[in-house]
Amino acid sequence: MTEGAAGGTTTSSEPIDVLVIGGGIAGLCAAIEAAQAGAAVRLLEAAPYAWRGGNSRHSRNLRLAHEDETPWQPGRYSAAEFAAELRAAAGAASDAALTELLCSESAALASWLGSHGVAFQPTAGGLLPWSRKTAFFLGGGKAMVNSLYAAAAANGVAIDYECTVPSLRPDDGAARTRIDVAARSPAGERRFTAGAVVVASGGYPANRDWLRERWGEAADRFANRGSPYLRGELLRSLLAAGALPVGVPGDCHLVAVDARAPQDDAGIVSRVDGMPWGIVVDGDGRRFHDEGENLGPIRYSHWGQRIARHPGQRAWLLLDADAVNNLPPLLYPPLTAPTIGALAARIGIDADAMQATVDGYNAARRCDGSDDIKAASCPGLLPPRSRHAAPLGRPPFAAIPMQPGVSFTCFGVGVDQSARLLRADGGALPPAFPRVFAAGMIMAPAILGSAYLSGAALTISAVFGRIAGRNAAALARETH
Repeated sequence: MTEGAAGGTTTSSEPIDVLVIGGGIAGLCAAIEAAQAGAAVRLLEAAPYAWRGGNSRHSRNLRLAHEDETPWQPGRYSAAEFAAELRAAAGAASDAALTELLCSESAALASWLGSHGVAFQPTAGGLLPWSRKTAFFLGGGKAMVNSLYAAAAANGVAIDYECTVPSLRPDDGAARTRIDVAARSPAGERRFTAGAVVVASGGYPANRDWLRERWGEAADRFANRGSPYLRGELLRSLLAAGALPVGVPGDCHLVAVDARAPQDDAGIVSRVDGMPWGIVVDGDGRRFHDEGENLGPIRYSHWGQRIARHPGQRAWLLLDADAVNNLPPLLYPPLTAPTIGALAARIGIDADAMQATVDGYNAARRCDGSDDIKAASCPGLLPPRSRHAAPLGRPPFAAIPMQPGVSFTCFGVGVDQSARLLRADGGALPPAFPRVFAAGMIMAPAILGSAYLSGAALTISAVFGRIAGRNAAALARETH
């Protein structure tokens, strides 16, 4: 339906300068920016009203360069430092020009979002970790999304929910000043014509058929942490039509999530933490990796990858009563039992095998009288344990079932610095499709590759949403 109406429809004769496909932060920023440039804008969101916003609903923070301290970011974080961290994370996969543009443009993003009603959590409250690099949304991603939808409506953007664009011919507008788009809705097919299109439809984390091409049957055991509407049909269509591919097909950012959580749309609350304070075993009751190897934020993605590549794609985090006290708030309480054997029976693992693993781990920990188990000092423990090697000793004992959860995919399309969609044939003239722009996770792999940097994906979406929106509006109005 159309925002503010019970069941509005759109016809191809209705004047649209810019058509935005996708209603997450990238699409919303593009729509607002285009509308403020004087364009007539319509936004199509695949989800129903209650689920609008894509994966942006589950976000918490974005990474922002700033030269001076702000109420939501202490200290200083320069655009150069931001760019250096992106290059270090993504390596050769990061487009240098797009990276520099992103980091410099990020400095103005907080004030722009604030002008459209988005509020940030002040650092003075003491409720969040100290961070000079990222700013946290007050009320989380859902509040941010709601604010931007209100701003879009206030700027005259027409919004249609449950409206999906499965394919697009990006060359359609090459010989004329309009591009035609066919969409699906519960009422049937709908047709639009616009001066320019911004594709902000995200990746394909909900498309397990596509993930299976890379991961095989293991993909069937991946949870999708985000929106079930991110299936990537439009991305497939653009690639088939000759758009430049970027990133690695099938690569995705994975974290360990609670296997009891919903398999779609569970968000950040399904993430499991606490591996450094316990041990992780597979379905046979055996450890398969050093639980103390990673203590920083990257530990989440490392454990997602480890479990994804382990047979069965399932694991259990085992903890004792002391370790449970270190856990953050959980979506579900751990499963508990008074003994390791009883816990093994409760979670369906052979009791003798799991008891032997715990006994061997506790014994190896004491081999040199320290709390650090090193391969050199405790050669009998395989895999070795590096840090936080406390014994599992005080009952009740606890277990949390884990599986891989997809946060976002790392394969998309390339864009130039105006956010215009690039052709795969670099020698073609023009090198970009004339009336199609792209923003958000559909083009983020051009900067991130298969890497992860906290808050960077959302910043890419917002910054290139704004760039795409203003350039699409300028093109559409120029060719009126």
